[in-house]
Amino acid sequence: MLSILIPVYNYNVFTLVETLYNQCLESDISFEIICLDDASNEFLTKNQQLNQLNNVSFSSLKNNVGRSNIRNLLVQKASYENVLFLDADTIPVHYDFISKYIQELQKGTTIAYGGILYKDIKPPKEQLLRWIYGRKREALKVDDRIKNPAQSAFVSNLLIKKEIAVRFPFDETIIKYGFEDMLFFSVLKSGKIPITHLENPVYHLNLETGAVFLNKTKTALENLSFLYDSKKITKDNSKIIALFVRLKTLKLTTAFAFLFKKTASRIEQNLLSEKPSLLLFDLYKLGFYCSLKTK
Repeated sequence: MLSILIPVYNYNVFTLVETLYNQCLESDISFEIICLDDASNEFLTKNQQLNQLNNVSFSSLKNNVGRSNIRNLLVQKASYENVLFLDADTIPVHYDFISKYIQELQKGTTIAYGGILYKDIKPPKEQLLRWIYGRKREALKVDDRIKNPAQSAFVSNLLIKKEIAVRFPFDETIIKYGFEDMLFFSVLKSGKIPITHLENPVYHLNLETGAVFLNKTKTALENLSFLYDSKKITKDNSKIIALFVRLKTLKLTTAFAFLFKKTASRIEQNLLSEKPSLLLFDLYKLGFYCSLKTK
């Protein structure tokens, strides 16, 4: 019936698995929960205890393979025709999380994204940028998500038929962090695979510091540049690329990159402050992307 697939990296996944396990038992379905660790060095002893639960497995890879590869490996391990991808640092918001997805399967849904939320409690200053960004840009209601289904979904909470995940695997040329979800959904869109959106959210729990988030954003933009240069995505897949192409047409990319280098440190001060501006963050990302393309 359902294979729940959880990639793990340096995170205690016990509470998430226990929650899912109990909901699956309540729903009275055939299920398995497969956790695959991407060569972590933390929480291994605690996570190994998951193997004591029926229909639950936790194992660890010897070498780090990356976010795309590990998801493909999880799909290969799945025994059932339906798979549910969840990130390790999430937790279902509602007690009927699994049963809602079962209802979707009974309707014949092939892919469903349930959404993501961030808790209302304001985090410390060091984590504000990630929290505000998540609440404003990722935690979208269904009415907003369905306006652009392929660009409003994440693999962190995704129900999908195994045969579709096998037919459209994650691109393993993406080694570093960033935009692997966007590429996956753009490929599904090209394959005319419809994505259902519903309100069945998980909380994203593991907030990074602003400094870590900025560094990961830069890495992700390097990935974005690679994907665009290799023609795996187009400007229609990314607002950043679309803006870059417009600036390039106006012959303003070099000037924008120069301005970014002059103002980056001041923008970073704002982004790491108690009142980070998402408008400045957007300009920061565009400026960094332009600087990548004008080296």
